[in-house]
Amino acid sequence: MELKILCPLWGHGHLPIFSFLEKVRSAGFDGFDTWIPEDKVERQILYDYLQQFEMPLVAHQYQAHGATFRQFKASFIKRLTECAVAQPVLINSHTGRDWFTVQENIELIDIAHDFSIKTGIPVVHETHRGRLGYAPQSAAEMFQLCEQYLLTADFSHWTCVTESMLENFEHIMDEAIKRTRHVHARIGHENGPQVPDPRASEWSYASKKFLTWWERIVLENKRAGRLVLTFTTEFGPPPYMPTLPFSNAPVADPFEINCFMKDVLKSRYTDLAGAR
Repeated sequence: MELKILCPLWGHGHLPIFSFLEKVRSAGFDGFDTWIPEDKVERQILYDYLQQFEMPLVAHQYQAHGATFRQFKASFIKRLTECAVAQPVLINSHTGRDWFTVQENIELIDIAHDFSIKTGIPVVHETHRGRLGYAPQSAAEMFQLCEQYLLTADFSHWTCVTESMLENFEHIMDEAIKRTRHVHARIGHENGPQVPDPRASEWSYASKKFLTWWERIVLENKRAGRLVLTFTTEFGPPPYMPTLPFSNAPVADPFEINCFMKDVLKSRYTDLAGAR
């Protein structure tokens, strides 16, 4: 199995799209994790760049919106269709709302599953606050009811929501790891979705926990015979990144941390993924 380590557009919105793509490729990332630009020129630059350098894309669907379920569903279908034009390796989706009914959220999972069958592009659902998989308990209910519910594992949201390192959710974590097809490699803690800097020794307990979960995901995907597993290093800008009072200056550089995380992931998991 091959690992692909991607960098997010998140935090680089101030850059022209070409400058972002060049920055990421020069830093040694394998590909990109980004929403599809609204601007037609920027979209074409992205498509051309992906084709020229044969780099993978995870398309990020977070824009679906609506004050009612019906409105959200229509927007969800529209946004998935837009993502598919770029021929991503998969679509990472912020699916549903935490206040939709279980059946409404299942309907969205079914729509995504049918879309994947028609297009050949997997749609996986991020474990994100405010969405259908916002907590381990809500995900567990979906696991029981919906076999096609596949995940982008961003466990930093779950540690934040439960104010724990998920010690009391081991059976749910076992199932979540089995269903993971993409990873957002950000380290969270009991009171937030992002440690200020994973290089700092005071956060080593959290880093060790997340690295163990990710290792299990690598081994599970390898055991299942999958050919590629994608990770996105997703340390983000303020307000995810803590800031200093009064100046509001970030306490660390998210891109520098994402480059550090890229190197950690490659050194820890490349041989593990490829070993026979």
